[in-house]
Amino acid sequence: MQRESRKRRVGIVTPPDARVLMTPRTPSPKRYRKENGDNLEMGEANLRARQDEKHYKVFNDSIHGHIEVHPLCVEIIDTPQFQRGCYRVFPGASHNRFEHCIGTCYLAGRLVKSLRKRQPELGITDEDMLCVRIAGLCHDLGHGPFSHTFGALFIPTARPDAHWKHEDASVRMFDHMMMRNKLSPSFEKYNLTERDVTFIKELIAATVLETTICTSEDWPYKGRGPEKSYLYEIVANKRTGIDVDKFDYFSRDCHCLGINNSFDHKRYMKFARVINVSGKLQICVRDKEAGNVYDMFHTRNSLFRRAYQHKTSNIIERMITEALLKADRKVLFKGSNGKMFSISECIDDMEAYSQLSDHVYYQILNSSDPALEEARKILLRIQRRDLYKCIGHSIFRERRDEKEIPDIQLDIAGYIEDGPKLDPEDFIIDMVTFDYGMKDRNPIDEVRFYGKSNPDKPLFFRKDEVSNMLPEMFAEQHIRVYFRKNDPKLLEKAQRCFLRWCGRQKCTTPKGGDALAELTPMKSAQQGGPSNMERRLSYQE
Repeated sequence: MQRESRKRRVGIVTPPDARVLMTPRTPSPKRYRKENGDNLEMGEANLRARQDEKHYKVFNDSIHGHIEVHPLCVEIIDTPQFQRGCYRVFPGASHNRFEHCIGTCYLAGRLVKSLRKRQPELGITDEDMLCVRIAGLCHDLGHGPFSHTFGALFIPTARPDAHWKHEDASVRMFDHMMMRNKLSPSFEKYNLTERDVTFIKELIAATVLETTICTSEDWPYKGRGPEKSYLYEIVANKRTGIDVDKFDYFSRDCHCLGINNSFDHKRYMKFARVINVSGKLQICVRDKEAGNVYDMFHTRNSLFRRAYQHKTSNIIERMITEALLKADRKVLFKGSNGKMFSISECIDDMEAYSQLSDHVYYQILNSSDPALEEARKILLRIQRRDLYKCIGHSIFRERRDEKEIPDIQLDIAGYIEDGPKLDPEDFIIDMVTFDYGMKDRNPIDEVRFYGKSNPDKPLFFRKDEVSNMLPEMFAEQHIRVYFRKNDPKLLEKAQRCFLRWCGRQKCTTPKGGDALAELTPMKSAQQGGPSNMERRLSYQE
């Protein structure tokens, strides 16, 4: 009685049946085994999950807010191989792949968790969820300096026979990270086996599942069986292009660039459901979300047009590529067994590759080595904003192959009227394709939906069943032409050559330069004022 009155004085009230209302303490494994018998395995899994949650680390993300990260993922984040992707320093901007990978990890966990909650019959385990999270976290480990500039421009030029892909490099870097940081015991601590590690690497590699019917005979993966085929669509979905990697970088880039993101990935996750489609378990979405899915592909197209393939960004990437090519054999990195590797050779040795980051830009720029003089001059032009000038761009009416670029350079340079000839090598041809993620195909053709009345029946929508206002064509190819020399007279001649070339090709009226009929000097130019060409060149740059 004396104890109860003391509790009341400090505001603590003990209910009559305190044992019912008070939070029960976590049972010990021994007690759980005694009380639950056949449910032992599931009970211990739940117990481990609750204990693991105590060690989750909270990250404050600018896009997703406060997100909880599994302790094994935190251990991976703290490795040098992951920290290598921390900040992508770029002239005029910065992009943080570090945050993107953590965001992808978070969204991967959310999607697989929502599927498990909505469809417990799928049998998604804690190990499945953790593997998908780790794959989301590590899917970009293999990117080189300046990301796609390295993989799409530098390596194909420096080593055309390498057939290198950053996804394959991510798998090799994951293996290297596991070995160098001795992470195997940590994986075992959370019941992840060699089969689970294989599963993670298969998710990162993102190979396309070609089989129509998922049977044990033709199933191509080793990490999980065909009954878990839908898990291969979460991090990198090569079938539909709808995956958490895009969810994160769409949200992140739209936020940073001030571009409206009309796609709602949270809503998509709420209506995602696994359905058997022709013998294959696939992630489908509610029929009323067809418009939201189209918005995702439209957002992708907008980002590529307005940011990823911006004409100024592209020429900076080209100039960086030229500088790296000139510095390739002159900048070395220490790899395995103390062996030295050039920039392009680093992809063969993960120890050397882990040393290669965006800092190579400033390593060249600030070097006093005479052997790096040519590369340094190109980077100095970037620093001074003395970029190669865009002399115009057009849209091809028929698709052209990039193998034709040397011939196009010769053709354009051949349209010089008078004076000294222009060097074809001074013309930089940039072929850019804008699409909805599936080349010239409608991306929705690969997506399956379900209705409210029959959620287990997959539905296919024709384009006109969604809206009559959707595009007729889903891809177009642009050509942009830049000129290396910054002499105004040479620039004008180069632009005239491009305009004449366009007039004899199957392409639209060129933009960024004067129309052919306007090449005659205007009256103001004859009286000493600037020509129409000079006005356009001045306006462009």
